[in-house]
Amino acid sequence: MSTQSAPPIRPDMTMAEILGHYPSAKRALFQRYHVGGCSSCAFEQSDTLEKVCRDHNLLDVPGVVQHLLNSHEVDQRMQVEPREVKRWLAAGEKLLFLDLRQPDTIGAARVAGAEPIDFLNQAKYMQLPKDTRIAFLCQSGMASLDAAAYFAGHGFTQVFSVRGGVDAWSA
Repeated sequence: MSTQSAPPIRPDMTMAEILGHYPSAKRALFQRYHVGGCSSCAFEQSDTLEKVCRDHNLLDVPGVVQHLLNSHEVDQRMQVEPREVKRWLAAGEKLLFLDLRQPDTIGAARVAGAEPIDFLNQAKYMQLPKDTRIAFLCQSGMASLDAAAYFAGHGFTQVFSVRGGVDAWSA
């Protein structure tokens, strides 16, 4: 979803409304403000953004809103359509295509060209050159977006999440 099609974020919106339109908001709030990641900094879905800011002593509510919008834009740039990844694979372009699903789930719906992530040796991926093109795949596109954001946060410059995950890949 692009920012243009989502409603503007208002301080009186509930967190459920914001997260429904801006899923990256949860990660963005935690990364920058340490809000929403544990029981001591949690918020309720029914809390308004204004209440969350007040409860966590975030005085610059417009700044928080801008940060959420900026994070959403970054997420949008990291997402890639399934057809684009299929084009990269068909053209033989250099790409590490990682499937984040659990092995039993992968077995039920294997995606050609996708390599199951090595959960036992995840550190090996951090040793790759930072310009390695990596596309992450999961069931719905949410876990892969988190993985892409994690790698981008560690300096990787060409990380992507397959928009819609396996659900969209199959469609």
